[in-house]
Amino acid sequence: MSFRKLSLLAAATLLLAAFALKPARAQGTVAADLAFQKTSGGSTALSSLAGQKAVVVVFLNPACAYTRLYQERLSALSSAFGSRGVQFLFVNVPINLDSNDGSAGSALATYADAGPASAALGVSKTTEAVVLQPAAGGSFSVRYRGAIDDNPQVAGGVQQAYLQQVLENLLAGRPAGLADKRAAGCLIKR
Repeated sequence: MSFRKLSLLAAATLLLAAFALKPARAQGTVAADLAFQKTSGGSTALSSLAGQKAVVVVFLNPACAYTRLYQERLSALSSAFGSRGVQFLFVNVPINLDSNDGSAGSALATYADAGPASAALGVSKTTEAVVLQPAAGGSFSVRYRGAIDDNPQVAGGVQQAYLQQVLENLLAGRPAGLADKRAAGCLIKR
């Protein structure tokens, strides 16, 4: 086989592997003993939410412009799906900006993160959402990880509401339909 054919074969294999691995990022399970520290004191264990149809964990920071842009949309989603058995957890995280360590809190954030929750869920940016569903054995399955929608800057310009679509599918008993979508946001400081 010629060097050129071998190079093309290698490139095609790498390309196929990249596409095959991308949806797997959101798949997996999370232990139910993952804890979220309440900003008002105390904590909430993921296991205490096993009776919910789904749990959405969203990471925020008030110094990040994306957090401010998404506050109204996230509040509306929480209100719309809260009565349908979906629990939203808004977690305040530090970001890689020298001017803010994340301790001030967001209008939505009711939990603080010292890094374990965001790391355990594979989240790297603010306003990134993770949708979890209770699974057998007391664990949770990751159904979606990523962006809330396709337009972080203008709420009126949203054409695809990823998080809403995933939740609608799960509540209707269908597969999530979308495993992950790259989120825009500020990098979480670890």
